[in-house]
Parts: sequence; C-alpha cells; structure tokens
Amino acid sequence: MTDEIGPLVAVVNDDTAFLELMEELLSDEGYRTVIHRESDTAYQAIRGAMPALVILDIRMEHPEGGWNVLELLRLDPKTTGIPVIVCSADAIQLRAKQEHLQRHRAVSIEKPFDLDELLELVVSQIGEPRRE
Repeated sequence: MTDEIGPLVAVVNDDTAFLELMEELLSDEGYRTVIHRESDTAYQAIRGAMPALVILDIRMEHPEGGWNVLELLRLDPKTTGIPVIVCSADAIQLRAKQEHLQRHRAVSIEKPFDLDELLELVVSQIGEPRRE
C-alpha cells in the first residue's frame, strides 16, 4: 500500500482542523503523516521519528514556539538536514524573517495557501512518493 512506503511528513500546528486537512491531503498524495499539536514537544517527537519533511506553523499569538522548533532542528546534527516548510497567517512576519529562514534552510508559504501550491512545495523539497 502506498501509505506504508511514502515519505513521512511531520506537521506541527495547534489547529485540529488544519492538521486533519494536512493529514488527508498528504495521505491522498501518498505521503505518511505524523502530527504534533504542541510546539514544546514537537522537536523531540520529530527527532525520534526522523521524517523526510516538517511542515511547521508559526502562530501569530505565540510565534516563539515555532521559531524555537526550527532553531532546535537546525542546531541538532541529527535533524539539521530535514527540510522544513514554515507556514503562517502572519505574512508580515514571514516576509520580515526571510533572511532568517534562508539561513536556516527553510522555505515559507503564507496562509491561506492553495493546496496545490503546498503540494508543489512538498514535492520540491522531498520529491513525489513512490507509487505502486
């Protein structure tokens, strides 16, 4: 079955509806998913799972949690190579942090985004899942 062999994508977001949408979208495309609602525990969980990609939400109310996860992923030799897509509804902050994102080898997408645009970004980072 495709979902058993597809690349693992970790999605970090505190919005249950967003997580369900991402899980369904990515699964339909042949990726496996693991979801994390809490930024405080996301880094350790990601380190344990070693996904092919992380989709990391930067919340407008508490953006430091998401930025800390990105920082920890890049400081750890085990996780530093995992591609990260940062998403946020705070377009101004994303644009202001572009240099920071580039230094941390992360790409960004503004919410709300087109699902096809997100999928193109996922494919650009980790390729298409194998189909059988």
